[in-house]
Formats: sequence, structure tokens, C-alpha cells
Amino acid sequence: MLALGYELLTRRSELVALRTDDLELRDDGTFRVLIRRSKSDPFGEGRLAFTSQRTAGLVLEWLEWRGHIIPWVFCPIYQGKPINRSLETTTVKRLVKNAAKRVGLDPADVDAFSGHSMRVGAAQDLLVNGFDTAAIMRAGGWKSVNVLARYLEQAEHNVWA
Repeated sequence: MLALGYELLTRRSELVALRTDDLELRDDGTFRVLIRRSKSDPFGEGRLAFTSQRTAGLVLEWLEWRGHIIPWVFCPIYQGKPINRSLETTTVKRLVKNAAKRVGLDPADVDAFSGHSMRVGAAQDLLVNGFDTAAIMRAGGWKSVNVLARYLEQAEHNVWA
């Protein structure tokens, strides 16, 4: 879930709303994903996003374990069995914080993580890896450079290196 949320630059509401029919496995082993509705897309025009082969593989493993009856990509697990409903957005926030704890981050740093951290972190990583503003805006569905700039203001990006 974390890998998919990161690569799609999703908000947690977008991540839990994903349905299996929003995923299209491509010939190159990646997914083409339709994000149907978001905060900045009130009319549901949707946006397309893409995954790496690695993340597509992880999602395929999850879907195989979860089974094909449940329409949501992510669902709750109760007593080791998938439940036929979507996750709550608070679950995403909890999973992000738990992942930060598991890798041994300082508790003060863990407190700063949220369900939005995947979106923010991915945007900052794209900037540091040399992607231009237009590519980052396209990947994350931003319509305004000003909004994207707020996401990128804390990125440690040395343009001289």
C-alpha cells in the first residue's frame, strides 16, 4: 500500500478509494491507474498515474492473497481474512506512522508523519532526482505551481551539486 501510494502521489482518500478495475496491467509489467476523484477534481474527471514494475509486482501479490471478490484494492483484514469493504483513511495514517516506527526513526520524526507523507515525500524525491515542475505536477495531479511549491519548499535540493 505504501509503495503504491508513494508512486501514485495519492492522498489517503484517493488510495482507499482505488478499485481493482482502476488498475490496468501493462505489457511492460507496470500498472496504469485511474484515480477517479480527488479533492482537486470535484467533477470526477480523474487522472492517470503509473507504477514501477516493482510496485506492480507487490500489488499483484497482494491481490492474489486478498482474492478477486473484493472490489477495493485495499481492504481491512480481520482474523487473517480480508473483509469486503474499503479501508478508512485513518488506517492509512496509522500504517504510515507504524512504518516510520519500524524503520527506527526518532519518535519526534514519527510524529511528523501523516497519511499525506507519501504524496509530499514522492514530490520532493522527484524534484531531487531531477524531474521538472511540469513532470511532478503531471504525476501528482497538481493544477497550480503555487500548491506544488508548498510541497517542495522543505526538499533538500542543491541545484549546484
